[in-house]
Amino acid sequence: MSRRVKRPLAKSRGSDSGRPKGALSKGARPKRTRPEGRDAAERFGGERGQAVRPGRPPRAATPRGTAPSIEPPAKPEPAPLPTKVQTVAVSADEANMRVDRFLEARFPGLSFSHIQRIVRKGELRVNGKRADSKDRLDEGDKVRIPPLKLDAPKATTHLSEAEARTRDELRKMVLFEDADVMVLNKPAGLAVQGGSGLSRHIDGMLEVMRDAKGQRPRLVHRLDRETAGCLLVAKTRFAATALTGAFRHRSARKIYWALVAGVPKPKQGRISTYLAKEENEEDSIMRIAAHGDEGASHAVTYYAVVETSAQKLAWVSLKPVTGRTHQLRAHMAHINHAIVGDPKYFNKENWQLPGGLQKRLHLLARRIVIPHPRGGVIDVSAPLPPHMLQSWNLLGLEADRFDPIENAPEE
Repeated sequence: MSRRVKRPLAKSRGSDSGRPKGALSKGARPKRTRPEGRDAAERFGGERGQAVRPGRPPRAATPRGTAPSIEPPAKPEPAPLPTKVQTVAVSADEANMRVDRFLEARFPGLSFSHIQRIVRKGELRVNGKRADSKDRLDEGDKVRIPPLKLDAPKATTHLSEAEARTRDELRKMVLFEDADVMVLNKPAGLAVQGGSGLSRHIDGMLEVMRDAKGQRPRLVHRLDRETAGCLLVAKTRFAATALTGAFRHRSARKIYWALVAGVPKPKQGRISTYLAKEENEEDSIMRIAAHGDEGASHAVTYYAVVETSAQKLAWVSLKPVTGRTHQLRAHMAHINHAIVGDPKYFNKENWQLPGGLQKRLHLLARRIVIPHPRGGVIDVSAPLPPHMLQSWNLLGLEADRFDPIENAPEE
């Protein structure tokens, strides 16, 4: 069988990856099974290099962190927002989407605050009933959408001193940028969106980066507050539509790095479960659920151990196929190898953090690969954040090792 072998990629700005030091041993072909009822880690393997899958971004179409060639848009700008009440049906591709993300996908450019406002007031209804922004939709659901409008562009004025500092802070986070897209290196501890008690977050900070036409950059996906790394931002409505569609159709590939307790066995595998939100008085977590449970969604993660430290800790590379809330954190805890510093899911009793390591979440959104809205592929990597770099140095882990998750399947 012919194979297309991946060519070396140039480093992205801010990347700390280097030349591979090893290669994955030959093994069995990926095990293909039906997802229902699977919650065990299944081994994956194979030789390095793989054929390009239809609908998936080619592995080496564009050097990492560099701008693709820009061509005229392949599709027109999105249609104007509705000016009167309309009812739309949820398609198969939109099934299981959250209400707020359904609106973002249908109408790129809507602000987070506007979406929350129409949901809170009950102006948006699902099958005739009020809905919460976090409720998930089923195929065929009827969604009543009120008249919508974009936030009025703010007049172009000089930035205040505080706004200029915010803009400079965002500029320092940029790993990749062109006319349509920006990839930020989000610091651990900085929220992506606002919430209870939060006044500072990426979504609010982007307000200072409006262009001459009044357009502001828009979030395309999200990261947990304590997770560092690659955060994709659209700078135009055209890019927002294309990138949101890429996530919806799973054309985007995300790779995460984590430090976990113990060493997973087997060292390469697949975790397949159902996850459902469990609310309590103080907080909410994602629990392992059974197929058919209320609110349960199927979640699949591939993992690979990159390097270990005295069999007590392991550097693990993770590739989520689905994008459920807290998926990676819940899955690693499920196989008894919780992520170090995780305040929600670390459940190992009498386990002591090795001296010198900070008690912070050791999870990095390491790399994102996604088709560029105007052709080519965006492929960007983020460096280890300071607290993880300190741990890597203390444990003697080599950050330029070959990442075996490259050979995990894409589905």
